[in-house]
Amino acid sequence: MTLDRYLLRQFIPIFFVAISMFVFLLILIDLFSNLVRYLNYEVPFSMIMKISLYFIPKSVSYALPISMLFAAAYTLGDLYARNELTTIFSSGIPFWRFSISLVAVGLLVSVFTFFFDDMLVIPTLKVKNDLGRRALRQHVTENNSDIVIKTRNGRMIYSVDYFDHEKLIINGVSIVEMDERGNFISQIRASSASWTGEYWQFNSAVIYHYEADILRIRPLPENKSYREHPDIFRRKAVNVEDLGAKDAGLLVKDLRDAGLPFTQAQANYFHRFSFAATPLIVMILSISMGGRFRKNILLMSLFASLSVAVVFYITEMLSMTMAGLNYIPPIVGAWFPVFLFIIIGLFLLGTAKT
Repeated sequence: MTLDRYLLRQFIPIFFVAISMFVFLLILIDLFSNLVRYLNYEVPFSMIMKISLYFIPKSVSYALPISMLFAAAYTLGDLYARNELTTIFSSGIPFWRFSISLVAVGLLVSVFTFFFDDMLVIPTLKVKNDLGRRALRQHVTENNSDIVIKTRNGRMIYSVDYFDHEKLIINGVSIVEMDERGNFISQIRASSASWTGEYWQFNSAVIYHYEADILRIRPLPENKSYREHPDIFRRKAVNVEDLGAKDAGLLVKDLRDAGLPFTQAQANYFHRFSFAATPLIVMILSISMGGRFRKNILLMSLFASLSVAVVFYITEMLSMTMAGLNYIPPIVGAWFPVFLFIIIGLFLLGTAKT
């Protein structure tokens, strides 16, 4: 439709200017917050620029929702100030129909945000953090030592001195097996174990178990029943925020199967999906506010965008905190702000001038 194309031509240039401005500000904030430490450690200028370069995808992820909010609110406000919206309304076109192309943009950007964060933001942010630690002489090696893992609903406990994630070898292995009531069944000790692709093959292993109420020890015969995937030893050293959606889901499953606290990790996992809906939310909110400013449109649009963003993120933070403390279910903590602000946006849209 001609009006849809016209609205998008007005929106897109403002959006690109807004996101460029916000990304630039975020990079500057990150740079100046670390500048003193960079100077103290005499970090080369090329390294500083490289760190900032890897921060660009995360800055885009942060700036995308608020840029869309500002651009949509400013575009509609500017059209209203020039009496173009009045002309459109006089022709009998409802406000929701005129702005539906912006809602479609918000939906498409929400889908894009999920894959953009999962495939680009998380890997580049990890590289940025690693480069920053190296530049500031901080310890950056992965913590793969002194690992304790519970599996099979907590009935089997792995204690590992060190896990070599490249060779898939665990050293200093101790495995305690218990029954459903928590009573001791056996303990395996081995100098090391290597992953064959299907199961763990133990080296110099012995097993302790009771025979006639006497704890006995004997060499462990070949046993292919220990099939816990090597990734469970690596995932315990990372956070959900550092993993892609697939690995984050596996981490939550590992924690649940091990009988360990998993509500915080599960809430963060659900938040991975709910956060992707933010562009759609802010688009609905911006449309509902777009026709309300006729004076100082730039200033009022920027103020309204920042205010709505702050309120949304505070609500999200409180909701996620309550989910992490197990006051509310993790899925509620992740999705409650999304549905709340969609309802608010639809209510404001229903009261908008048309």
